[in-house]
Amino acid sequence: MKILITNDDGVTSNGIIAARDAVKDLGETTIVAPLTQQSGVGHAITLMKALRAMPMTLNDGTEAYAVTGTPTDCVILGSKGVMDEEPDMVISGINIGENLSRSITTSGTLGATFEAAHFGIPAIAVSLQVKHEELKFKDGVNKIDYSHCISILNTLVKKVMEHGMPEGVNILNLNIPAHPDSDEIIQSSFAHRMYTTDVEKRIDPYGHPYYWIIGDLISDDEEGSDVHTLRVLNQPSITAISTDMGVDVDLSKWLDE
Repeated sequence: MKILITNDDGVTSNGIIAARDAVKDLGETTIVAPLTQQSGVGHAITLMKALRAMPMTLNDGTEAYAVTGTPTDCVILGSKGVMDEEPDMVISGINIGENLSRSITTSGTLGATFEAAHFGIPAIAVSLQVKHEELKFKDGVNKIDYSHCISILNTLVKKVMEHGMPEGVNILNLNIPAHPDSDEIIQSSFAHRMYTTDVEKRIDPYGHPYYWIIGDLISDDEEGSDVHTLRVLNQPSITAISTDMGVDVDLSKWLDE
Protein backbone atom coordinates (compact mmCIF):
# COMPACT_ATOMS: atom_id res chain seq x y z
CA MET A 1 0.00 0.00 0.00
CA LYS A 2 1.47 3.32 -1.13
CA ILE A 3 0.00 6.33 0.66
CA LEU A 4 0.47 9.95 -0.41
CA ILE A 5 -0.01 12.45 2.43
CA THR A 6 -0.60 16.15 1.88
CA ASN A 7 -2.37 19.06 3.61
CA ASP A 8 -3.18 22.75 3.28
CA ASP A 9 -1.54 23.92 6.51
CA GLY A 10 1.93 23.57 5.04
CA VAL A 11 4.63 20.94 5.16
CA THR A 12 5.95 22.10 8.55
CA SER A 13 2.61 21.57 10.31
CA ASN A 14 2.80 18.81 12.90
CA GLY A 15 -0.63 17.67 11.71
CA ILE A 16 0.99 16.07 8.67
CA ILE A 17 3.42 14.18 10.91
CA ALA A 18 0.44 12.95 12.94
CA ALA A 19 -1.21 11.73 9.72
CA ARG A 20 1.96 9.85 8.84
CA ASP A 21 2.12 8.35 12.34
CA ALA A 22 -1.47 7.13 11.95
CA VAL A 23 -0.68 5.03 8.87
CA LYS A 24 3.07 4.32 8.99
CA ASP A 25 2.40 0.71 9.97
CA LEU A 26 -0.06 0.24 7.10
CA GLY A 27 2.09 0.99 4.07
CA GLU A 28 4.76 3.10 2.43
CA THR A 29 4.11 6.80 3.02
CA THR A 30 5.24 9.81 0.98
CA ILE A 31 4.70 13.37 2.19
CA VAL A 32 4.24 16.03 -0.49
CA ALA A 33 2.78 19.24 0.92
CA PRO A 34 2.71 23.00 0.31
CA LEU A 35 5.73 25.03 1.34
CA THR A 36 3.44 27.63 2.94
CA GLN A 37 -0.03 27.94 4.45
CA GLN A 38 -2.69 27.31 1.79
CA SER A 39 -5.95 27.33 3.75
CA GLY A 40 -8.93 28.52 1.73
CA VAL A 41 -7.48 27.85 -1.73
CA GLY A 42 -10.01 25.11 -2.46
CA HIS A 43 -9.26 23.09 -5.60
CA ALA A 44 -6.95 25.71 -7.12
CA ILE A 45 -4.23 24.55 -9.51
CA THR A 46 -1.09 26.42 -10.58
CA LEU A 47 -0.80 26.85 -14.35
CA MET A 48 0.89 30.21 -14.93
CA LYS A 49 4.21 29.58 -13.21
CA ALA A 50 6.66 26.74 -12.65
CA LEU A 51 6.42 24.59 -9.55
CA ARG A 52 9.22 23.24 -7.41
CA ALA A 53 9.13 20.16 -5.16
CA MET A 54 12.03 20.56 -2.76
CA PRO A 55 13.23 17.64 -0.60
CA MET A 56 13.40 18.51 3.08
CA THR A 57 13.62 16.90 6.49
CA LEU A 58 10.83 17.57 8.98
CA ASN A 59 11.50 18.28 12.63
CA ASP A 60 11.07 14.60 13.59
CA GLY A 61 13.48 13.41 10.88
CA THR A 62 10.80 12.47 8.34
CA GLU A 63 11.70 13.06 4.70
CA ALA A 64 9.19 15.15 2.75
CA TYR A 65 8.76 17.35 -0.31
CA ALA A 66 7.81 21.03 -0.02
CA VAL A 67 5.89 22.26 -3.07
CA THR A 68 5.66 25.90 -4.11
CA GLY A 69 1.97 25.54 -4.89
CA THR A 70 -1.44 24.41 -3.69
CA PRO A 71 -2.64 21.13 -2.15
CA THR A 72 -4.03 20.17 -5.57
CA ASP A 73 -0.59 20.79 -7.08
CA CYS A 74 0.87 18.53 -4.41
CA VAL A 75 -1.40 15.64 -5.35
CA ILE A 76 -0.53 16.04 -9.02
CA LEU A 77 3.22 16.33 -8.44
CA GLY A 78 3.20 13.58 -5.86
CA SER A 79 1.22 11.15 -8.01
CA LYS A 80 2.76 11.96 -11.37
CA GLY A 81 6.28 13.14 -10.52
CA VAL A 82 7.65 12.42 -7.07
CA MET A 83 6.39 8.87 -6.56
CA ASP A 84 7.43 6.03 -8.85
CA GLU A 85 3.78 5.13 -9.39
CA GLU A 86 0.40 6.48 -8.42
CA PRO A 87 -0.49 6.00 -4.76
CA ASP A 88 -3.15 3.56 -3.61
CA MET A 89 -4.59 6.20 -1.28
CA VAL A 90 -4.33 9.93 -0.61
CA ILE A 91 -4.74 11.36 2.89
CA SER A 92 -5.13 15.11 3.28
CA GLY A 93 -4.53 16.43 6.81
CA ILE A 94 -4.54 16.29 9.69
CA ASN A 95 -5.98 19.77 9.25
CA ILE A 96 -5.84 22.18 12.15
CA GLY A 97 -9.50 23.14 12.36
CA GLU A 98 -12.64 21.33 11.27
CA ASN A 99 -13.88 21.19 7.67
CA LEU A 100 -17.66 20.93 7.88
CA SER A 101 -20.78 21.68 5.85
CA ARG A 102 -21.16 22.59 2.19
CA SER A 103 -18.42 25.15 2.79
CA ILE A 104 -15.83 22.43 2.15
CA THR A 105 -15.54 23.66 -1.44
CA THR A 106 -13.22 26.43 -0.22
CA SER A 107 -10.99 24.04 1.72
CA GLY A 108 -7.53 23.24 0.42
CA THR A 109 -7.65 20.06 2.49
CA LEU A 110 -10.70 18.89 0.53
CA GLY A 111 -9.35 20.30 -2.74
CA ALA A 112 -6.49 17.80 -2.56
CA THR A 113 -8.91 14.91 -2.11
CA PHE A 114 -11.02 16.00 -5.07
CA GLU A 115 -7.92 15.92 -7.26
CA ALA A 116 -7.04 12.45 -6.00
CA ALA A 117 -10.60 11.28 -6.69
CA HIS A 118 -10.35 12.56 -10.27
CA PHE A 119 -7.38 10.20 -10.67
CA GLY A 120 -9.48 7.34 -9.31
CA ILE A 121 -7.51 7.24 -6.06
CA PRO A 122 -9.41 6.68 -2.79
CA ALA A 123 -9.06 9.80 -0.65
CA ILE A 124 -9.61 10.73 2.98
CA ALA A 125 -9.71 14.28 4.32
CA VAL A 126 -9.14 14.42 8.08
CA SER A 127 -9.53 17.51 10.24
CA LEU A 128 -9.24 18.19 13.96
CA GLN A 129 -11.40 20.68 15.79
CA VAL A 130 -9.44 23.29 17.72
CA LYS A 131 -10.97 25.32 20.51
CA HIS A 132 -8.69 28.31 20.06
CA GLU A 133 -8.97 30.08 16.71
CA GLU A 134 -5.45 31.52 16.99
CA LEU A 135 -4.04 28.03 16.37
CA LYS A 136 -5.40 28.09 12.82
CA PHE A 137 -3.73 29.43 9.68
CA LYS A 138 -0.18 29.49 11.07
CA ASP A 139 2.92 28.11 9.41
CA GLY A 140 4.95 25.72 11.53
CA VAL A 141 4.43 23.41 14.47
CA ASN A 142 1.73 23.83 17.09
CA LYS A 143 1.36 21.97 20.37
CA ILE A 144 -1.87 20.11 19.67
CA ASP A 145 -2.98 16.69 20.93
CA TYR A 146 -3.48 14.44 17.90
CA SER A 147 -3.78 11.16 19.81
CA HIS A 148 -7.49 10.63 19.11
CA CYS A 149 -7.01 11.59 15.46
CA ILE A 150 -4.17 9.13 15.01
CA SER A 151 -6.19 6.25 16.45
CA ILE A 152 -9.41 7.04 14.56
CA LEU A 153 -7.64 7.65 11.24
CA ASN A 154 -5.72 4.38 11.59
CA THR A 155 -8.99 2.49 12.11
CA LEU A 156 -10.64 4.15 9.10
CA VAL A 157 -7.72 3.50 6.76
CA LYS A 158 -7.64 -0.16 7.81
CA LYS A 159 -11.33 -0.42 6.93
CA VAL A 160 -10.74 1.08 3.47
CA MET A 161 -7.80 -1.28 2.93
CA GLU A 162 -9.91 -4.28 3.90
CA HIS A 163 -13.21 -3.43 2.22
CA GLY A 164 -12.41 -0.68 -0.28
CA MET A 165 -14.35 2.57 -0.42
CA PRO A 166 -18.12 2.35 -0.04
CA GLU A 167 -19.91 1.96 -3.37
CA GLY A 168 -20.32 5.28 -5.16
CA VAL A 169 -18.05 7.12 -2.71
CA ASN A 170 -14.85 8.85 -3.83
CA ILE A 171 -13.92 10.82 -0.71
CA LEU A 172 -14.43 10.37 3.01
CA ASN A 173 -14.49 13.60 5.02
CA LEU A 174 -13.54 12.85 8.63
CA ASN A 175 -13.81 15.48 11.37
CA ILE A 176 -12.75 14.81 14.94
CA PRO A 177 -13.58 16.86 18.05
CA ALA A 178 -10.70 18.26 20.08
CA HIS A 179 -11.65 15.95 22.96
CA PRO A 180 -14.33 13.50 21.70
CA ASP A 181 -16.64 11.70 24.09
CA SER A 182 -15.77 8.46 22.27
CA ASP A 183 -13.91 7.24 19.18
CA GLU A 184 -17.15 6.01 17.56
CA ILE A 185 -17.46 7.57 14.10
CA ILE A 186 -20.96 8.82 13.23
CA GLN A 187 -22.11 9.23 9.62
CA SER A 188 -23.37 12.75 9.06
CA SER A 189 -24.84 14.85 6.29
CA PHE A 190 -23.50 18.25 5.34
CA ALA A 191 -24.80 21.22 7.30
CA HIS A 192 -25.65 24.31 5.29
CA ARG A 193 -22.73 26.35 6.64
CA MET A 194 -20.09 26.18 9.39
CA TYR A 195 -19.48 29.94 9.57
CA THR A 196 -21.52 33.06 9.09
CA THR A 197 -20.00 35.32 6.44
CA ASP A 198 -19.59 39.07 6.49
CA VAL A 199 -17.21 41.79 5.35
CA GLU A 200 -15.39 44.24 7.58
CA LYS A 201 -14.34 47.50 5.95
CA ARG A 202 -11.30 49.39 7.19
CA ILE A 203 -9.39 52.46 6.08
CA ASP A 204 -5.62 52.44 5.49
CA PRO A 205 -3.34 55.34 6.56
CA TYR A 206 -3.79 56.93 3.12
CA GLY A 207 -7.57 57.02 3.38
CA HIS A 208 -8.23 54.11 1.03
CA PRO A 209 -10.67 51.35 2.00
CA TYR A 210 -9.65 47.72 2.37
CA TYR A 211 -11.63 44.69 3.46
CA TRP A 212 -11.46 41.53 5.56
CA ILE A 213 -13.81 38.60 5.01
CA ILE A 214 -14.92 37.62 8.51
CA GLY A 215 -17.41 35.29 10.19
CA ASP A 216 -18.42 33.50 13.38
CA LEU A 217 -18.67 29.78 14.03
CA ILE A 218 -22.15 28.31 13.76
CA SER A 219 -22.56 26.26 16.92
CA ASP A 220 -25.38 23.96 15.81
CA ASP A 221 -27.38 22.76 12.82
CA GLU A 222 -30.08 20.18 12.27
CA GLU A 223 -29.70 16.79 13.93
CA GLY A 224 -27.73 14.39 11.76
CA SER A 225 -25.57 17.13 10.23
CA ASP A 226 -21.80 17.20 10.61
CA VAL A 227 -21.94 20.48 12.55
CA HIS A 228 -24.39 18.94 15.05
CA THR A 229 -22.40 15.71 15.36
CA LEU A 230 -19.09 17.45 16.01
CA ARG A 231 -20.11 20.54 17.96
CA VAL A 232 -23.13 19.29 19.92
CA LEU A 233 -22.70 15.52 20.27
CA ASN A 234 -18.90 15.89 20.50
CA GLN A 235 -18.45 12.81 18.31
CA PRO A 236 -16.25 12.13 15.27
CA SER A 237 -18.18 12.79 12.07
CA ILE A 238 -17.75 11.18 8.66
CA THR A 239 -19.42 12.33 5.46
CA ALA A 240 -19.29 10.46 2.16
CA ILE A 241 -18.59 12.52 -0.97
CA SER A 242 -19.01 11.70 -4.65
CA THR A 243 -17.32 13.69 -7.39
CA ASP A 244 -20.42 13.24 -9.55
CA MET A 245 -21.79 16.74 -9.16
CA GLY A 246 -24.60 16.31 -11.64
CA VAL A 247 -28.20 16.28 -10.45
CA ASP A 248 -30.62 13.70 -11.83
CA VAL A 249 -33.26 16.22 -12.90
CA ASP A 250 -35.16 16.38 -16.19
CA LEU A 251 -34.74 19.94 -17.48
CA SER A 252 -36.73 19.49 -20.71
CA LYS A 253 -39.96 21.09 -19.48
CA TRP A 254 -38.07 23.92 -17.80
CA LEU A 255 -36.13 24.63 -20.99
CA ASP A 256 -39.34 24.68 -23.05
CA GLU A 257 -41.13 27.19 -20.84
